[in-house]
Amino acid sequence: MVLKIGNIELENNLILAPMAGVTDLPFRMICKKYGNPGLVCNEMVSSKAIHFQDEKTLKMLHCEGEKRPISMQIFGSDAEIMGKATKVISEVADIVDINMGCPAPKVVKNGDGSKLLLNLDLAKEILCEVVKNTTKPVTLKIRKGWDNEHIVATKLAKIAEECGICAITVHGRTRDEFYAGSADWQIIKQVKNVVNIPVIGNGDIKNEEDAKKILEQTGCDGLMIGRGALGNPWIFKKIQYYLENGKKLEEISMKEKKEVIKEHFQKLMEEKGEYTAVREIRKHIAWYIKGMKHATIMREAINHVETKEEFNRILREYFEN
Repeated sequence: MVLKIGNIELENNLILAPMAGVTDLPFRMICKKYGNPGLVCNEMVSSKAIHFQDEKTLKMLHCEGEKRPISMQIFGSDAEIMGKATKVISEVADIVDINMGCPAPKVVKNGDGSKLLLNLDLAKEILCEVVKNTTKPVTLKIRKGWDNEHIVATKLAKIAEECGICAITVHGRTRDEFYAGSADWQIIKQVKNVVNIPVIGNGDIKNEEDAKKILEQTGCDGLMIGRGALGNPWIFKKIQYYLENGKKLEEISMKEKKEVIKEHFQKLMEEKGEYTAVREIRKHIAWYIKGMKHATIMREAINHVETKEEFNRILREYFEN
């Protein structure tokens, strides 16, 4: 099923969610190659950091050699600075995404992310300012609300549509819930019923069955998958096949999994250098081998790795045994 966001038609309606510390260039490229989502999103970047030309933040916008289209997500609560940052983002992104859903305390304490769910007037000002400062399609990611006393998803969705937002992603939890409990998919259906722009469902899509259920229950136009893709870049391909054919693809072989991990590590090395790569691959290894035999021993060994030679040796030994 294709999905059109503004003037951009995606190959399919599955999207890799932006995840801080995860959806960097190497991970996005791995997901594109082995899962083929219709769209990938970079990890969210601070509009203030872009405005003040923070070197580390600007490096996060690197997307050379990456298959298009790419969505880049920004966050902030100063409308003018969000507008200025949008101009910078628009030079490299195909789609600009606004984050009004992040629950992290360090983001919320500055009035950013999901804190904007408590100030819809400011949210509207930001949305209009971002749209005004780009020719690229602009999308919005939100949560159900701040807490159960402030469920604002449908109201904010209507505001977003009025401001010229081209699509909206709804995560079915409040900020208070973080990632606990179960996502409320009914709020996604409610949003779908009040706007004419594409609505993308997000939250608790862990496998093929979940994908089918959320589409059936909400009527949403697309799916955004975050945690379900950790250590599992194949999830998009699996879901697409299941939705089209009604049956599941075979699980990937251990040999293929090992080769993908090696490739992921190599891409990290090329992008960030050996020192950073050997440290960043640790969390990915934990996700890749979750549920496999002796995973705890493997994680412990990888956490002490300091060089690429050590990493490749331990990886080889683990999969051979």
